[in-house]
This record gives sequence, C-alpha cells and structure tokens, in this order.
Amino acid sequence: MSPLYIDETEYYRELPDIESFISFNEQNIDEYYVREILKEETNQEKEIAEILKDAATLHEDLRNYGNLKDIDKPLIVSGILLAIRESEYKNFSIDDLTGDSVKTDGQKIFDAITSNLIRSNVSPEVKKDKILNQFVIIKDTKIINEVNLKLAKTPLRHYAEFLYEKIYKCIKYTRSSEDYLGRFYGEFMSYSGGDGQSLGIILTPKHITDLFCELVNIQPTDTVLDPCCGTGGFLVAAMHNMLKQADDENIKKSIRQKQLHGFELRQDMFTIATTNMILRGDGKSNLINDDFFQQNSNVLQLKQATVGMMNPPYSQGSKKNPDLYEIAFIEHLLDSLVCGGKCIVIIPQSSMTGKTKEEESVKANILKKHTLEGVITLNKDTFYGVGVMPCIAIFTAGEPHLENKECKFIDFRDDGYKVAPHIGLIETEQAKDKKQHLLDVWLERIESETKFCVKTTVEANDEWLHSFYYFNDEIPTDTDFEKTVGEYLTFEFSMIMQNREYLFDNKENGEENGTSE
Repeated sequence: MSPLYIDETEYYRELPDIESFISFNEQNIDEYYVREILKEETNQEKEIAEILKDAATLHEDLRNYGNLKDIDKPLIVSGILLAIRESEYKNFSIDDLTGDSVKTDGQKIFDAITSNLIRSNVSPEVKKDKILNQFVIIKDTKIINEVNLKLAKTPLRHYAEFLYEKIYKCIKYTRSSEDYLGRFYGEFMSYSGGDGQSLGIILTPKHITDLFCELVNIQPTDTVLDPCCGTGGFLVAAMHNMLKQADDENIKKSIRQKQLHGFELRQDMFTIATTNMILRGDGKSNLINDDFFQQNSNVLQLKQATVGMMNPPYSQGSKKNPDLYEIAFIEHLLDSLVCGGKCIVIIPQSSMTGKTKEEESVKANILKKHTLEGVITLNKDTFYGVGVMPCIAIFTAGEPHLENKECKFIDFRDDGYKVAPHIGLIETEQAKDKKQHLLDVWLERIESETKFCVKTTVEANDEWLHSFYYFNDEIPTDTDFEKTVGEYLTFEFSMIMQNREYLFDNKENGEENGTSE
C-alpha cells in the first residue's frame, strides 16, 4: 500500500499538537510507513505523559477485570512480557490465548515464561524456581483465565495485547536507558496507598540513573554492583552507557554477561528486576535474591566491582537497628568494591548530617578507610510525591581520606526539572545546560562560584552538605539594601494595620533604655 493512502488521523494521535499535524509531510508519512507497515526499528521514545497514561489504563484494567492485589499487578505485567519475548522463538503466540478450560491461558503464559528463563540461562535452579514461584499467580488466578463477557476474551489475553502494543515494542526497539518496567512499577505503587514508601522503596528517576553514569565517567571495562537494585534501573542505565561506548562485540557480550551485578531482598522486586534485565538483553541477569548485609564484603570484592551504585531503603534505621541507616549501607558497599572503585549513592540529605552518634561513628569509620569526593544537593522534587530531600554522595573505595583532601559540595537544587500537573517531574529546556554545567564543575573543567560549589576539607562530625560549608561572601549592593529595607517597612506597616504593633515593643523599649545605637 502506498504511504500516501495512510490514514493521517491514525498518525495524528502520536503528534503532540496541531502545529505538528499541519506540518504532516511526505517525510512523516514515510516514517510512519516504515514503522507501522514494515515494522522496522525506530529510535522514537514514548513521552512521559503517554507512559503514565498507559500505566494508569493498565492499572485500571488489572483491577476491573482481574480483581488483583496491588502487589500482584507488576508481577502479572513482567510475566506476560517474558512470555511475549518467547514469541520471538515461535514458542508462544497471543493468538493462542483462547480461554481454553483444559490448558488455560495462564498455563500457556507460565510455560512460555519457563522456556524464556531457560533460554536466558537464568541459573542456578533455585534462582529460576524462585522467579517461577512468583509467576504462579498467572495460572492460578481463576478470574483472569476465564473469558470476560465484556472483553469477549480472557483478561490475560487483553493484558497481553495491551502490553505488546504499549510496552514490549518500546523495550525491544528503543536504545534509551529508560526503565520502562520501573516507570510502570512506580506508577502501580503510587496507586497502592503508599505501600512502597512505607517499605522504604523509592524508585530512582531515569535522569538520575543516567547522571550517575556520567558523574563516575563509567567505562566499558567497569563492573557495576547495585546492592539494592529494585527494578534494576541503575543496572539498565549502566548497561546502556557501557554498550554505547563499546565498539567490539566481545566486549559487549562481556558487559551483558559478566559486568552487571545486583542484590534485591524482596522476592517480587527481584523477579521484576530479573525480568527487566532479561528484556533489555543483559544476557544472563546476575541478580541475587538475598540480603546485601548478609554478604561478606571480602567475598563480594571477588566480583571485582569497580563501580557501586545504590538507592538504599530510606528511613529504616534507628538506634536499635543502626545497621539499617543509609550511611551503614554506604559503608558496606564501599567495603565490597575493589580499591580505587567509585561508589555513588542517592540518599536523604539527613544521612549526610550525622544526626545520631551511631551515624557519626559510621561517617568517621568511612573516612578511615575510604575517601569522600563530594556531595551534590538535589531538587527537592526529584522524588516527587514522596517528601524526601535527596542528595548524591560520591566516594572512592579503599583509599583513606587524607586530612587535607578537598571535597566538592554542590548546590544543584536548580536542575532544570519542574513538576507538571498530573504528570510529575518533567525536563525543561534549561535542564541539559544545567546538567552540563554540573558535570563541568564536578570534573573540574571549569571553576564555579561558591554559591554553586564549595571546595573544602571535612570532618566526620560536619554536615556533609553545601549548605553547611557555604558562606555568602558576596557584597550586598545598594539595590539589595533598598530592597531589604523596603521589605522590612512593608512588614512593619502590615503588622501595625493588623493591630500587632506589639511585635516591635522591644525596639521601642531598647530606645527608651538608651541601648539603641
């Protein structure tokens, strides 16, 4: 069929505004023809708004047609995606989901999942069994295996069709480090009444996972360890950045099979992370479902990890459980890296202040064995809706912190991202320039004013934040003075008009006593 006969209204649904529709030209039509008719690979990414819209739609369908618990929804999603992946090997087809009562749709999907895990070389057996055990819900939940009269198909087939069109194509054909499953999981958790937050689970935004890779200047030769990997967002970003720099197929194979490692304590998160890594073609998925704190750091060093990335559980530590402080996670990760390895973490700012004696003690211990390179204060809305004031801390493992070592403390709250209604945090036009400025300062390509970056030595009992070390050394101008006086007079007049002139009694008393100058 000639591209000139393609229904333009079909393409219009993908365009952002009427101006784009008006500019619909022959090049646009040809691109549509290649993508939709020939089904060839495209680099076009989904917009955030579309991702969230699709996630909301799927969430509603999972609830309305499946009566599923919130914790089970992302497992259904990731399981079906694995089954769809198996369709590339002709062992599964969505068309085979017919609602058969003998071999149910859920059994067909479960069999395809099993085949795909074997094909992905997920081992040992106990690991594969753990993952499969999480997916049993797909074949055992009766309501999603029966034909729904409204849908005229089983809910499982409906979900599979939706996921193939909206998600799987994006995962398969994008070269982006976008963590699509992570975005979906985060959206599901936002509907679950804060369950994820109460467990300390805060999924890391894509622009932060990418920034991690740039701040540590990740290389194809690096081996990356994420001890609290969640849905695998950091590992996906690291893999993407490493593969982008590699120009040899053997190096790429090594990156996928040997150089990405992670731990995840929760079984459901571990299953989703493993699925995410398999879908993104990591080749093996070196993830372990276990408690990171139960691992011997000397044994972990044998993995030869040169980069540690982490977003640890938040607000879990206490005086009774000091091992669960975020700073304790950092120390254990540092102890698990090779000497000279880079450790980069995103944590609440409170973790860097050392509020308790236990935290201050851990900070002191870190400086004895490792080096603090610096801390970057982030936008308060980075984890929009969670209420965390985050920062990024970067360390060098195995090298004691020298007394005269100057660390960088950066105020990056103005990062070019803003909150958009009904969407969340979005990138503005200034974001790329602001990030480039941050990287130039961090990598010492340029000098910066102290209001952005302070270089200083540190002590364990310091608050390792820009706000602690920054001193405003700018001389006020006449305009600044006039503005301050004007604001004060406006405030005083307002208080007098509200019959609150008593606020200024001290000033009058001071003048009467002759103490005013």
